Parts: sequence; structure tokens; C-alpha cells
Amino acid sequence: MHPDVHLLLHHQRAAALHAAAPPRPAPARPPRALRTRLGWTLVELGLRLATAPPRLGHGGA
Repeated sequence: MHPDVHLLLHHQRAAALHAAAPPRPAPARPPRALRTRLGWTLVELGLRLATAPPRLGHGGA
């Protein structure tokens, strides 16, 4: 079979399969406000960890 014909048949078959497939539901996402609050909380936590003073007295040998 000629490669161009094979490719054309493949595209037609793929299009038919896509048309016959049931629609996929949209993925569930948390509300935007919750995502925003969580994001800013993580930023604040990261800043606290980055600017925390070093701890003294680890008691290492």
C-alpha cells in the first residue's frame, strides 16, 4: 500500500473513532478562591522558612 494512502486511511479511521467516542467529563478542580488562599499560604510559609533565624545548640558531637 502506498504510504500516502495508508496515512489518509489512518486519519479517516482516527477521525471516525474520535467522533464515536463518548465525551470525557471535565476534570474536577477546586474552587478558585480555595486555590488562591492555599497558594498564598504556601508562599507565606516558604518566606517564613527562608527568613527564619538559624537555630543554635544542635548538640552535635
